[in-house]
Amino acid sequence: MVRRHVASLREGTAEPVRAAIPSPRRITSWIMRPRETLTDDEQERLLDVRIACPDVARACDLARCFHDLLVNRRGGLLLEWIRQAEHDAPSPVSSFAGFLRQDLDAVTAGLTLKWSSGKVEGNVDRIKTIKRAMYGRASFRFLRIRILSRS
Repeated sequence: MVRRHVASLREGTAEPVRAAIPSPRRITSWIMRPRETLTDDEQERLLDVRIACPDVARACDLARCFHDLLVNRRGGLLLEWIRQAEHDAPSPVSSFAGFLRQDLDAVTAGLTLKWSSGKVEGNVDRIKTIKRAMYGRASFRFLRIRILSRS
């Protein structure tokens, strides 16, 4: 086996050794994590991926910009971000921007205001989960007792 490989190297017909390509999930985790939390090796590999694929580089820049809008509550800059994403982003990011544009006022308010309906939605989800677990097994009275006892 070694002899055949050396012979193919001498003839120039050997296939080049390819670097291990990181999975899309791994690349996404590098993009979504703060730069400070990435190891030097991860930063280097992300840079290699960005150089090899301009679409990934553009998506990375837009994702980090959107993260900044979200964390720092800069809803006023959302329309500019949407324009950039629709203009020259890969299709998944561009379609995400299109969905944001459909309900621009609500998304802008969500990125700007400090109020949230998260607690209400969490309780609704909890109640629905209990209801699904008890479907066909108990009466409404027992469901009510179980919901009220968990609050």
